[in-house]
Amino acid sequence: MNKIFKIFFLTLLIINVFSCQRKEQIQEIETKKISPIYANGFSLEQGDGFWIVKVLKPWTGAQETFSYLILEENTLPPIGDFDATIQLPIQKVILTSTTQIPHLDLLNETKKLIGFPNLDLISSPITRDRIKEGEIIDLGAGASANTELIIDTDPNWIMVSTLGDDLRYLEVLKSAGIPAVINGEYVEQHPLGRAEWIKFTGILLGKYEAAKAQFEQVEQSYLEAEKLATSIPESTKPSVLSGVMYQDIWYAPGRDSWGAKILDNAGGKYVFEDQEGTGSVQLNYEFVLDQAIKCTYWIGTADFSSIQAMGEAEPRYKAFEAWKLGNVYSYTHKRGETGGLEYFELGYMRPDLILKDLIKILHPKLLPDYELYFYEQLHEK
Repeated sequence: MNKIFKIFFLTLLIINVFSCQRKEQIQEIETKKISPIYANGFSLEQGDGFWIVKVLKPWTGAQETFSYLILEENTLPPIGDFDATIQLPIQKVILTSTTQIPHLDLLNETKKLIGFPNLDLISSPITRDRIKEGEIIDLGAGASANTELIIDTDPNWIMVSTLGDDLRYLEVLKSAGIPAVINGEYVEQHPLGRAEWIKFTGILLGKYEAAKAQFEQVEQSYLEAEKLATSIPESTKPSVLSGVMYQDIWYAPGRDSWGAKILDNAGGKYVFEDQEGTGSVQLNYEFVLDQAIKCTYWIGTADFSSIQAMGEAEPRYKAFEAWKLGNVYSYTHKRGETGGLEYFELGYMRPDLILKDLIKILHPKLLPDYELYFYEQLHEK
C-alpha cells in the first residue's frame, strides 16, 4: 500500500507541476488588445512588460502577416514565435522612407537616427542639422544596396518600407541579428490611417503614450477642419480636376485613394469620383478632356515653376478651364534645403494641414486667417 500511495502521490505532484507551469505560460502571454481607430494595417497587444505588434497588411494584396515582440527593460520574453524581437531601450535606428522621419521628430527621438538611404531626400530641419554634424550615415540609393553597411552600424532596428526592394534582405538582416520591421503605412487609404502609424513607431521606441498624444492632436485638428466642410451644400461644391500626363497617359487618384478622400473631406467635387482604385488610375487625354474641361480647380500638378511653363510643357493643358482661370495648385514648391519634397515627408503624418490647405483653396471663407502650408498656386511667371 505504501508503494501504491507513493506512486499516486508522485503522479499528483507531476500533474500539479505541469498544471502550474501551463498556468504561468498562459499568464505570460495574456495581452490587452488596443485597436487602432483608422489604420487597418497593424494591430497592437500590450502585455506585462512587453508589446506584440502585428503588421496585417504589409503591402497591397499581401496574404502573410508579420509579428514583432517589443520587450521593456528587465522583462523575460513570453513564449511565442515572432519575426523579430526588439529590446528596449533603443539607442540607434535606421529608417528607409522619408514618411517615417516626422515620427522621430514629433517624438523627440531624431537623435536616434543613424542611417538613411539618400540623405538629400530628407527635408526635416532637425534631421538636416544632424546630417551636417555627420551623425547620420548615407546608405546610398537604397538600403537594400548597402546591407553590409547596415550590419556594420549595428542598429537596434531598421524600419523597412514595402515599396522598394528591401524585402529581399529581411532574412540577411535577421541572420545578422538586426530586427527588420516592416512599415506598410502606404496601404492605408483613410487620411488619418497613415498618420496613426506613429503609434507603431512609438511602441518600437518605447514611447507609445507620447505617440498616442501626437496622433490625437492631428486627429482633433483634422476632424475640426472636416466638420467645417460638412456645412457646404452639395450644389456649391466646386468641381476639381487632379493629376497630370506622362507619355500620353493621365495619372490621377482613384476614388478610394487617400488623396481623393481628402478632396471629398475638403468639400470638393472630384471629377473622377467614379474611377475605382486605391492608387493612381490611368486615363486617356480625350476622356479627361471630356470629363474635366469645365472643372473650376486643378489640384496636384507636376513640378512646374509657373502656369506658363506648364502650358509650354504640354499645350493640351491649356484647353482646361482651371488652367485658363489660373486655379492650378501644386504641392511641389515646398522643399528641404537639398530638394526633398516636404509634402511626401510630413504630409502623410499631417493630413490635417493638407485638408486645411484644400479647404482654404476651395472655400477660403471657411478659414479666413489660414495660410497655405503645402500647396501653392501656380502664377503667371
